[in-house]
Amino acid sequence: MSVKVWRVTGVYQKAKRKFRFSKDLVAVNEGQAKERVLSELGSRHRVKRREITIQETKEIKPEEVRSLELRRLLGVESAE
Repeated sequence: MSVKVWRVTGVYQKAKRKFRFSKDLVAVNEGQAKERVLSELGSRHRVKRREITIQETKEIKPEEVRSLELRRLLGVESAE
């Protein structure tokens, strides 16, 4: 069982407005990546799962990660 880097993109609706999101994260499989995104959006933005639409989940290379914190965790970026 090895961890992979995933990019999950989609939209969620809150107060009759639509918001797009893209989240890079580390997970064992695609299902775990989707679950973490649903959990984080619900927790941070108080959005119900039925209001979140995941459009794409794809495995990416560590070099393609946008988050500086995750790049440092993966060893792609140095902490200087």
